[in-house]
Amino acid sequence: MQAQKAEGTKDLIGSEMRAWQHMQEVAASVFEPYGFEPIETPAIEQVDVFVHGIGQSTDVVRKEMFRVFSGANFARVLEEGTDAKLKAKQRLALRPEGTAGVVRSVVENNLVPQGAAPFKAYYAEAMFRGERPQKGRLRQFHQVGIEWLGAPDPAADAECIIMLMEFYKRLGFDLSKLRLLINSMGDPACRPAYRDQVRQFILDHADDMCDECRERAEINPLRAFDCKNDHCREIMADAPLMREHLCDECREHYEQVKRYLDAAGIQYVEDPTLVRGLDYYTRTVFEVEAPGAGVGSIGGGGRYDGLVELEGGKHTPGVGFAVGFERALLALEAFGGSMTTVAAPCVYVANVSADQRGDVFAVSNELRAVGIHAEADYQGRSLKAQFKQADKLGASLMVVVGADELAEGKVKLRDMASHEEVLVSRDAVVAEVSSRL
Repeated sequence: MQAQKAEGTKDLIGSEMRAWQHMQEVAASVFEPYGFEPIETPAIEQVDVFVHGIGQSTDVVRKEMFRVFSGANFARVLEEGTDAKLKAKQRLALRPEGTAGVVRSVVENNLVPQGAAPFKAYYAEAMFRGERPQKGRLRQFHQVGIEWLGAPDPAADAECIIMLMEFYKRLGFDLSKLRLLINSMGDPACRPAYRDQVRQFILDHADDMCDECRERAEINPLRAFDCKNDHCREIMADAPLMREHLCDECREHYEQVKRYLDAAGIQYVEDPTLVRGLDYYTRTVFEVEAPGAGVGSIGGGGRYDGLVELEGGKHTPGVGFAVGFERALLALEAFGGSMTTVAAPCVYVANVSADQRGDVFAVSNELRAVGIHAEADYQGRSLKAQFKQADKLGASLMVVVGADELAEGKVKLRDMASHEEVLVSRDAVVAEVSSRL
């Protein structure tokens, strides 16, 4: 049977891989001037990192997180019917998002000691979720994101949003076609009472709501605002809103964020139903949509002032965001743009006969040594076939190595667009090619 990739995964080949690399390069150019440094955390973490960080009640942890077991431990779980007897270090999962792993690293490595400057990091990594595969939603997907630990000031929230919108701009998006949504989710001082009100609202309308929303009432009632059922959405439109229940400190924090965004000329829409899907968010949350692109949200984030404590550290405020590569690429293409970068010009080095194969080998490597993309024949093709291959590869120049020319210390240089041919010194071939690219 022919080998196949796992369902919900995708090979990044050629132009798509270049697009992913381009996204990472743009991320570095936008984030590093703000003081962010690159970080990469393991794709495999202890399950508790995500349970503590993301929340046991979230769909990500309850339904979508991929668990990882060694062969021996898997057999043990099957036999015992539970993983409860495994040690914490044996209970593993593939990361479904980037924040929890970065926060775990901050705690474990003491990256924000008392009185230290904030820790700023950005990442570009694969994430894994057991979702139903569909357009813009894969089981292995890629995200670029930032995490800023140790900065309680609302200016940090605003700067994150400003960076996010600048990132989209440099990727090639027309910002007027995007919609930035913002909201405040309050904090532990004011959200619990509001959460109880939403729970009671759902229970009061339970007969008219879907099974999932009734379940959410007991587990995570705020997630009912995200229900895809149209009737549930109509009901939730009359539910209490967080902005009406913010404490004074949360309200002032949110107002200051908006003042900073206004001063920076950032256009936004206040959405009092925006809650995001992870339990760790507090106060400011934001999301970017691409209306008309058919992919939903293409990025978002918010503040998470209690997450470090949940991961075993001291109270350390945090804020960050993540952008999905696959969704951003689809959205940009839907708007007529492209993230694909132009490949370096190709030079094809051909031999007239097999006798010049060693010379072709030498010339090719001399060109590559100075960073020129050089291709040659490795299948014993005729000269005519080599010309055809050069065309297929999109070569801009061709170096033809023949016995007669070599006898005079020369090689032939052909412009593939104009078909102009000139003889150049064999010793000067690298300089001649470089001058023509």
